Amino acid sequence: MLNYFSPKNAIVIINRLQKYVFILFLLVLFIGLLEALVLSPEDYKQSDSVRIMYVHVPSAWISLSIFSIISFLSFGIIIFKNKNFYLISKSLAPSGFVFNIIALVTGSIWGKPTWGTWWAWDARITSMLLLAIFYLMYILSWRVIDDNDKAIKVSSIIAILGLINVPIIKFSVDWWSTLHQPASINLLKDTTIHSSMLLPLGIMTAAFALFSFLIFLMKYNTELIKIKNKGLDRL
Repeated sequence: MLNYFSPKNAIVIINRLQKYVFILFLLVLFIGLLEALVLSPEDYKQSDSVRIMYVHVPSAWISLSIFSIISFLSFGIIIFKNKNFYLISKSLAPSGFVFNIIALVTGSIWGKPTWGTWWAWDARITSMLLLAIFYLMYILSWRVIDDNDKAIKVSSIIAILGLINVPIIKFSVDWWSTLHQPASINLLKDTTIHSSMLLPLGIMTAAFALFSFLIFLMKYNTELIKIKNKGLDRL
């Protein structure tokens, strides 16, 4: 069993999987863009500018989800000393950071016609900026710390501390008076967004999730190659 999951075999599996994920991503992205840019209706107040939502909202969801996964894996790293957890976390971080930046940039672009300003120190915007800082600190900890064990410990602490910010982002529109509207999609309550907008939003979220998974596979593959080159048979 250990030989099956050795870096050498895992690299072969990942290389094959990447091709299928890439094709599926392109297919879902095409359908999502068609729904978002052509078939979905204009907003009665925001007109076509509302279409930024189909990039902005999924990007924010993906970045929050990835950081949450990294944080929970970091608990596992500290408690169970599982080395594979840190490889997964390290490989997830780049795509999470990219989607975090996309969410901030598209939010600013959307904010100009909607709020009349590119940036406001709104509770949700500020907390999303703080999330980007945690992402950056996490990634930089692997760059600047040479000792691998110390880098694992420092990056795990950063991720765990950053987890405190995740519920603040989620509930900031409920706790404070902000420019952002309350959540339109609720799992436990009625969803206020129309199905004609909910469908492309869901498809674009799936496309972005596939893209982040693809980036994860590429980064994870790189980490496994490093391990293989060091002459290690398994983690």
